[in-house]
Amino acid sequence: MRAEPQAADYRPETAIDALAEWLGARVAPADFPKTQIRFRNDRWAKPVGLAHLSDEEWAAHFGRFEPLPDNLPEPLALKYHGHQFRAYNPDIGDGRGFLAAQLRGSDGRLLDLGTKGSGQTPYSRNGDGRLTLKGAIREILATEMLEALGANTSKTFSVIETGEQLWRDDEPSPARSAVMVRLSHSHIRIGTFQRLLAMEETEHMEALITYCLTHFPGPQPPEDAPGRDEAAAILMHQVVERMADLAASYMVAGFVHGVLNTDNMNITGESFDYGPWRWLPKWDPSFTAAYFDHGGLYAFGRQPEALHWNCGQLAVALRLVTDADPLIAALNRYGELYMAAVARRWCWRLGVEPRGVESDTQLVAACEKAMREGKISPDAFFFANRGGGNAVGDLADALKNYAPADSSHAYWSGDAPQSMLIEEVEAIWAAIDEGDDWGPLHSKIEALREMGSAHGERPEPTGHQTANPIE
Repeated sequence: MRAEPQAADYRPETAIDALAEWLGARVAPADFPKTQIRFRNDRWAKPVGLAHLSDEEWAAHFGRFEPLPDNLPEPLALKYHGHQFRAYNPDIGDGRGFLAAQLRGSDGRLLDLGTKGSGQTPYSRNGDGRLTLKGAIREILATEMLEALGANTSKTFSVIETGEQLWRDDEPSPARSAVMVRLSHSHIRIGTFQRLLAMEETEHMEALITYCLTHFPGPQPPEDAPGRDEAAAILMHQVVERMADLAASYMVAGFVHGVLNTDNMNITGESFDYGPWRWLPKWDPSFTAAYFDHGGLYAFGRQPEALHWNCGQLAVALRLVTDADPLIAALNRYGELYMAAVARRWCWRLGVEPRGVESDTQLVAACEKAMREGKISPDAFFFANRGGGNAVGDLADALKNYAPADSSHAYWSGDAPQSMLIEEVEAIWAAIDEGDDWGPLHSKIEALREMGSAHGERPEPTGHQTANPIE
């Protein structure tokens, strides 16, 4: 079963300071009328040494953004560029968020506490720098569901209602307001590298690569990879592996992010920034989440290609400091890595022991066929066929040589799986909006964490050296 995050002492870190003067701008948080805690993620506060904070201290640090002890003295809003629906935009950056603090987790890895809805910055353009409470609630639900399904996701760390009234075109207004804090292993995006290319900042590009490899180490490139000892090539290989696994996690979860722009791509491969997301009501590659995605660029079935394209934009940026061949070699690994990740994650969610990528890929195809023909959601499919014992027809044939994994958790004997279809999301929000009833939200979080425990630890790639490649 899934282990709970280990408690640890608070270990402040300010590694970003070495890059801060050219990576972003020091900013001040908004002065909100109130700071009422609506969600504090003590589950993830434990491994960063912050679960001991009183509610008053929590509101001070994550609502008024008083600096954490020995941490960043001022918030840092990062500047970056990005392709937004494949159109390059140099006029973006942290427009309603900033990096509030850095710290080490119980595993020793560097973590960032970043915000959403914390006020205007030099990159806000015409925006008010705010976040609706509904948007924050939706982010809680997305991150909790994805975490339970084994996706590499940021964690919603805190949500505080701020007492302002916001006007939005895409939801009833005036809307309640909130400020959110997310926990992730990096605040660095593919768009961060794109900006350095556009500005031809070679020394800063090299410094950023070193920062990423130092603080977010990953697997070494294959032994036969060209330029495998070059820093830019090492980073490219790592990002390609992470993005391939992220794309696979979306597909196995039946999740549609909705806005897979390069400024929404974290180089650690962590999914974040949840706006118009959806879970599939049935297996449909053409299903889109964003009402403004008229061409279906980020439809469910196109997400793997979208992340591959984004990796290509990182390769273009890294050409500022290295040759093309090592970067192309890394990029060309994406397809094979993606298929292996889908096979690995699919067997994990289905509750069977993997038998090898070729066999597992055939199993995936049989499952997809069963979902299409049955017009059922992935959530219902995986729950009903857990361990393969209830499969019939062609699916039973595909599963006949698969050994079941552990399915003893009480969750698997329940009446129905957890899901996150839009109707339930809207019902949870309606309870809050109409009656200030937070019970359905808290019950859903508890149920999702129970589902995560039933699934157990997500499967990780094997056979890679993960030592820090830069001393």
